[in-house]
Amino acid sequence: MATGSQERSQREERLEVVRRAFAAVGAGDVEAQLASFTDDAVLEMPYADPPARLEGKDVIRARLVPALETFRFTLEITDVHECTDADTLILEYASDGRVTTTGRSYRNSYVGIFRFRDDLVCFQREYYNPVPAQKALAG
Repeated sequence: MATGSQERSQREERLEVVRRAFAAVGAGDVEAQLASFTDDAVLEMPYADPPARLEGKDVIRARLVPALETFRFTLEITDVHECTDADTLILEYASDGRVTTTGRSYRNSYVGIFRFRDDLVCFQREYYNPVPAQKALAG
């Protein structure tokens, strides 16, 4: 059983994994982002149109490559909600960037549930407002 200080250390390590993935998003580097995920990772986006459940790195990659070609943005963690399970983090974060096809600004806020296995993200569920993306994509 992990002690309180071990759990804090584990949470910090897991938070660093997410920070690396977010830095890769900002760099438009899908492969570096996926390096923070397990091979069988699941990415759920309930507010996407249509809602999406992507299973495995190859499926996630196929969705993220065109998304990061269209949306160029940085992600900043604004709040961390620790869970009783050290393998789970709930994060609030914000994006700031633009859409390459329209040149329009893109800013959004998100709530993400992240689960970890072997110090990598094995599950991410991301809630965001789809309206800012729709407005930024409109020509």
